[in-house]
Amino acid sequence: MSKDISMKKLSNSKKILRSCILAFVMLIIISCKKEYDSEALDIYTNVQLVAWNKKLTEIMISDVFTPPVASRIYAYPNIAAYEVMNAAGATDHSFATTLNDLTPIPKPDVNQEINYPIASIISFSTVSKSLIYNREMLETYETEFIQKVKETGIDPTLLSNSITFGKSVGNHILDWANKDGYKERSALSRYQIKLNDPASWKPTPPDYMEAIEPNWNTLRTFVLDSANQFSPGTPTAFDTIPSSQFYKETKEVYETVKNLEQENLAKAKFWDCNPNISYTKGHIMYFKQQISPGGHWMMIACQVIEQEKLSPLKASEVLSKVGISIADAFISCWSEKYKTSVIRPETYINTYIDPDWKPILQTPAFPEYTSGHSVASTAAATMLTSIFGENYAFTDSTEIPYGLPARSFNSFNDAAAEAAISRLYGGIHYMPAITNGVEQGKQIGNYVVTNLHFN
Repeated sequence: MSKDISMKKLSNSKKILRSCILAFVMLIIISCKKEYDSEALDIYTNVQLVAWNKKLTEIMISDVFTPPVASRIYAYPNIAAYEVMNAAGATDHSFATTLNDLTPIPKPDVNQEINYPIASIISFSTVSKSLIYNREMLETYETEFIQKVKETGIDPTLLSNSITFGKSVGNHILDWANKDGYKERSALSRYQIKLNDPASWKPTPPDYMEAIEPNWNTLRTFVLDSANQFSPGTPTAFDTIPSSQFYKETKEVYETVKNLEQENLAKAKFWDCNPNISYTKGHIMYFKQQISPGGHWMMIACQVIEQEKLSPLKASEVLSKVGISIADAFISCWSEKYKTSVIRPETYINTYIDPDWKPILQTPAFPEYTSGHSVASTAAATMLTSIFGENYAFTDSTEIPYGLPARSFNSFNDAAAEAAISRLYGGIHYMPAITNGVEQGKQIGNYVVTNLHFN
């Protein structure tokens, strides 16, 4: 009897010991497992769309994309990011009902938990990687992003669901983008220089580049009915007689540059935004890359988003709408450029007024009418004004990385007006291309605002 009791006590002791060991092991496992820090994840993901637009800008500068191509690259990834955030269910304002040929995105699985800010960045990355050359840089950036997310202790299944949904939306947007005519345009005819037509555009020094994107008007628009929906009117008729209107407009460019004040010189340089400026020293030519005109306005939008501390949903709405406005502005503007093929001031002045005259800015390699800065800047400013108001004062620090100080403006329209007139100060546009370009951009901007308005 005594022996049986002793054996029972020993058995109970072993059970207690095993329970203690198991509890101890579980305690170690729990203590080693990082707690999910949802607040840290929110803080990190809330600012990522701006960070990714900046990274995309950095890559586009190194890849040396032309202004029209850059505008397309900004639009599609930001549309993808917005569509993901919209799918979260806070709103029901998909672009699928308004953007040309865009069908509804894949619906998220109702049985799966998804972190939509994470998914939106994955969709942005998925689209971006297919539109740029330096894919490796963006893949590295995506890997770093996912690692940072993991460090918050996020549940692996939640992360996996978010990545999967983001990629599905990104691929859906890519399928749509691949049908916009971009790939087909390269098989179309190049611009034919009309040597016997003194009024038409000719390549300009120092590198005499061939015409950039003469078939850009063949791309599908985002919101506009067509590339020619908003005509800026006909440019001034070419003439070489000193009493003619065209000669007077050219002389205005000539005299403006010759007598340029320092403040106007600063404006010209601030809004230069030529993605690839060439410099020649002796027999050596080198290039300096900088931000595109559309990129400058996307960075203005990013600065406002940071200043206002906007949510991921609102940030994606702002960036996608501004990107769409700029993209349609370039399609419309480029259509007019190659329809009219107006000679640049530099070519006219060197031929008929002063063979030694040079503009302040390097003349871009495409026809003069209308001014791309005037059209795109006004369209972007119109959209931003519709979102943030008429008198939104801000300081634009976009050009600081390129060696220029920040400039302050009382409104987006003030900034757009300065961007437009800067092309006269730079010596690369006549006034009609600027004033008519502003009106063209305003019409485009208002149309996009109206069609993308959410009730």
